[in-house]
Amino acid sequence: MRLCPTVLLAAILAAGHADADQDWPQFRGPHGDGTSAARNVPLTWSESNNIAWKVAVPGRGRSSPVVIGDRGWLTTALEQGVIRTNIKSDDMQTAEHVTLQAVGLDAKQGKELWRTTLFEVDKPAPVHWLNSWATPSPVIEKGQLYCDFGTFGTACLDARDGKILWQTCLPLDHQVGPGSSPVLWRDLLVLVRDGRDAQYVTALDKQTGRTVWKTDRPPIDTSKGDLKKCFTTPLLIASGKGTQLLSPGARWVVSYDPDTGKELWRQRHGEGFSIGSCPVFSHGLAIFSTGCMRPQFLAVNIDGTGEIPATNVVWRITQQVPVMSSPVVSGEEMYWVSDDGMASCADPRTGEIYWQKRAGGRTFASPLYAEGRVYFFAQDGKTTVIRAGRQFEKLAENQLQGPVVATPAIVDGTIYLRTDTHLYRIQDQ
Repeated sequence: MRLCPTVLLAAILAAGHADADQDWPQFRGPHGDGTSAARNVPLTWSESNNIAWKVAVPGRGRSSPVVIGDRGWLTTALEQGVIRTNIKSDDMQTAEHVTLQAVGLDAKQGKELWRTTLFEVDKPAPVHWLNSWATPSPVIEKGQLYCDFGTFGTACLDARDGKILWQTCLPLDHQVGPGSSPVLWRDLLVLVRDGRDAQYVTALDKQTGRTVWKTDRPPIDTSKGDLKKCFTTPLLIASGKGTQLLSPGARWVVSYDPDTGKELWRQRHGEGFSIGSCPVFSHGLAIFSTGCMRPQFLAVNIDGTGEIPATNVVWRITQQVPVMSSPVVSGEEMYWVSDDGMASCADPRTGEIYWQKRAGGRTFASPLYAEGRVYFFAQDGKTTVIRAGRQFEKLAENQLQGPVVATPAIVDGTIYLRTDTHLYRIQDQ
């Protein structure tokens, strides 16, 4: 994030890449916050304009692509016997079998370099119709790719050829499928497991897959497992007390020491659960959505210890807050889009809302910031681009063939956008 250069990310530290800030090594980019330092990012495109290549992706997945240099990687699920069905009140899908794979690509040409099957799963647990069996995004560092499929398995591969280096499985009842993506910190791969049956954060040795630490979430005072689940990806931030791992969950937001898993502080945020939106860090404030049933944005100070009282909440926003997509901060503005497509801008220091405007239809992908613009990606394939600032100014609307659920990647003047069927390289021609 331009505003906060102290934000730390292990994927960048480990990569040792000269242009690391230009790479996209994990979900939401090099800083885990949806911002990119890339230049010459395209403003306009269509199916016939500014598409360097468009390649079919066998199977289906809603994980984001990751890119370092001229190589890209993604995960996918080859599905057999999919049936859409209602399970209780949820719009779900079942399958007879899924094959979970990782794919390595030539990012310049779109050519598939290798494909590795990681897990074969008969009659997998159902996932929501808006989810997939390959939704958590992989994380890449120079030499190694880490892929997590939630309860279906976790694996490390040689990034060059797709050779499996280790595999493990941490079972969990997600209810509607996995969603949280892994992050790297030093020699650790950090995973969040917030299911109906168990809630914890854990770190694996990234060379072996063995558990280094595991910390249970704070108690959740309900017997209903459905109200305990969550799907957020944690964020590594730096404070005066060192690096913190910020991880919102059902009813609580918690900060951990990423080296040991020790809980640094916790704060009760209410009754929220099923949070898909990821946190951001700005002006010393941790900002996050509280999820279902009535989502709010809360901003809290990060310098407390133990259980922090409600008075530590600096501000809250209750209007047009998403359950699914994540906010992005640049300078003195925070941007977000509600699940039904209403875009907003506010002051991240105070929560004052500057504007709220329609930016498309149903939206699950998170907005991105690059070159003084904010990109909003609607499910129907339309991307709305605005000029960043306290006055709403629409710059472009770009239509591709959706659906778009995965958050795109921005690398070196290029947008990599994944639909349910294809991966696009969007670039000024």
